Amino acid sequence: MRKRQRGVRPSDESQTCIAEALGWPAGIFHAGNWPNWLPLTANGMVPLGPHSFVPAQREAQRTAMERRTFLTISGTALAALAAQWAGGPADALAQAHEGKPVGEDLVTFLENCTQHLAGLFTEQRQNTPALLDAHLATVTELLEHGRYSTALGLRLHTLAASLSQTVAWRAFDLRRHTHAAQSWVAGLHNAHAAGDHDMGAGLLGDLAYQAAWRRDHTTAANILHMALTRVQNPAARCLLQLRLARTLAARGDRSERGAVLRALAAAEHHLNDAGTDRPAWCAWVSEADLAVDSGQALLDLGDTSRAHQLISEGERLLPPARDKTKGVFLAYRAASYLDLKEPEPAAAAATQSLLLARRIGAPRCARLIDDLLPRFEPYARAHGVPELLHLAAA
Repeated sequence: MRKRQRGVRPSDESQTCIAEALGWPAGIFHAGNWPNWLPLTANGMVPLGPHSFVPAQREAQRTAMERRTFLTISGTALAALAAQWAGGPADALAQAHEGKPVGEDLVTFLENCTQHLAGLFTEQRQNTPALLDAHLATVTELLEHGRYSTALGLRLHTLAASLSQTVAWRAFDLRRHTHAAQSWVAGLHNAHAAGDHDMGAGLLGDLAYQAAWRRDHTTAANILHMALTRVQNPAARCLLQLRLARTLAARGDRSERGAVLRALAAAEHHLNDAGTDRPAWCAWVSEADLAVDSGQALLDLGDTSRAHQLISEGERLLPPARDKTKGVFLAYRAASYLDLKEPEPAAAAATQSLLLARRIGAPRCARLIDDLLPRFEPYARAHGVPELLHLAAA
């Protein structure tokens, strides 16, 4: 979309007119930053290609600025990207690059630092955004301007994909959905360049999760079906099948009950087959996730009693290190108790979830409880409900 013409810079007034003509807010540009404030594409989507990883990463970095969050990616564009990935070449696309030499020691250092940051407890990870952004910016610069072997290029692309995924989840937790989507897309470009189909499928699965969270279940299902065509690792297949079951159940179409149950059965089968050799991005998938996601799918299908049992079981199985997930599970448990018209245990679970979300800095989890609050109003005198409502208003 953007073309650079050397030596020509429109006046401030002309740049304002360009923004207005394209239907963008006047505050989108800084006069001295022409043409960098212009989006790279008309629909926000950089198509996959042998050299698409840096443009996709730059688009994600630009989208991090609040003034660009209106440039959303449509469900149609996301589904098209997933289809392009599913039908793409099977071989890695990364190639040696000319520029400043990149040493193996530097790449190893960046890999180790990234792994250490990712391994921090949830409460501490809220203090690391600047470090993650700096690491990702460094890796992107190396990919764009460095000289490296094919082997080092593959490692850099893999690292960029992993960092992009982490940055995306952080943005998603903060409800910055455009930045999250662009970061997942940038990660997909790098996984594609590295020929890592499992990682690519995982990033598509994250985009599907976001679409389902925003109640666009048709887009979520389309993306997940594409992702499942190339993913191989059993743990990864388990995660994608769980998300497929969840989004199919949430559509509320009774004719899809069989498809939901088949996806849940497939997820259980793949989890049983999964060993210790798992990609880092899905190493955490466990019996706890299977129980809670199965319970949530059954809840949407109307099997409330069994759903409640599974959600409670999954929450008990969750290890302490996964506080953010525990907050989400507690919110699901609160919802299941409300479905059973049991406000007291629902209020206890919701209160625990809200306190946890605030402690670790996870506003997305807090939003789950906010959405449940109207359902507590008929039980305003039940034990624990007034305290919950007071806490939520504080």
